[in-house]
Amino acid sequence: MASTKREREQARQRQLRWEARAAKARARRRRVAAITAAVLVLALGGGGLAIGLAGHGGRPSGSTASLTLPSPTFAQDRTWTAKVTTNRGPITVELDGHAAPQAVASFVYLAQHGFFDSTPCHRLTTSSIFVLQCGSPDGSPSGGPGYTFGPIENAPADNVYKAGTLAMARVMGDGASMGSQFFLVYQDSTIPPDSAGGYTVFGKITSGLDIVQAVAAQGVSGGGQDGPPATPVTIQGVDTK
Repeated sequence: MASTKREREQARQRQLRWEARAAKARARRRRVAAITAAVLVLALGGGGLAIGLAGHGGRPSGSTASLTLPSPTFAQDRTWTAKVTTNRGPITVELDGHAAPQAVASFVYLAQHGFFDSTPCHRLTTSSIFVLQCGSPDGSPSGGPGYTFGPIENAPADNVYKAGTLAMARVMGDGASMGSQFFLVYQDSTIPPDSAGGYTVFGKITSGLDIVQAVAAQGVSGGGQDGPPATPVTIQGVDTK
């Protein structure tokens, strides 16, 4: 087989594998929706972007019997690497199992089960707080894995979340409401704590920050400062090691 023909066939096979994974992920999300008794809808309040971030955390959109919160011993005392493949390019992150073992254990566990496959990054903020938020299985503010966890781990003492920070979203005032949603900080942001404290920092971007910044530069869909990104971002898969 000629080299170009072989390369085309290899590319076709890769596309078929990706489409099969995407179809499986869509089917899984439909099953989750079918058994959802009620969806907790968390609307933005009038207290500004910090409250909006806290209000879009990890409350589950339904229960998923096959997913259970892993023990933090699964991830503690080691550093992990995760490659987040998106339709805009790959983003590589380093996960700190020493400082945030529960958050890292959950993230790695969900990644290994394909939870993030074909999920959107549903929220971008472009004023005061500069983050791209991802990890909701259905793209809703309340989407999650069917479990929540806490307490808060490794929140910065000065409330400054540096560009490249990877942190967990949660419900305002509830340090045990983390689930699957996380946010990528693309510009230094000061996020005041609420009654529960700050936000769990569990890793940092080591490559691909420019991808997030390019998405942010295009702004929020429909204008404004907080909402779906104008440039859609889909996580195609997450590989961890």
